[in-house]
Amino acid sequence: MSNKSTVLLEHNLKELKLPTPLKEYDRVASRCAAEGVDHPDYLLHLSELELIDRTHRMVDRRIKAACFPTVKSLDTFDFLKPPRSTKPRCWSWPAVST
Repeated sequence: MSNKSTVLLEHNLKELKLPTPLKEYDRVASRCAAEGVDHPDYLLHLSELELIDRTHRMVDRRIKAACFPTVKSLDTFDFLKPPRSTKPRCWSWPAVST
């Protein structure tokens, strides 16, 4: 691909707001050329990458918008730390009659 074509392609992809094909088109084109893949399959692969990237960004945006507390996992949990409820505090709770 000529330098002029490369510049125009990058400009068009940027204007169309397609960041994944902008980053990946050269690498995917080289791989597809080596494997003898035709143009529709090349475009299919680029569009799949864009769809995957948009899905990941959508999930990240929704998680951020949900304002969840800090991310915690069992790896960071301190099992040796005593729980917040202490015995005297529990005894002060009203009894439940059945």
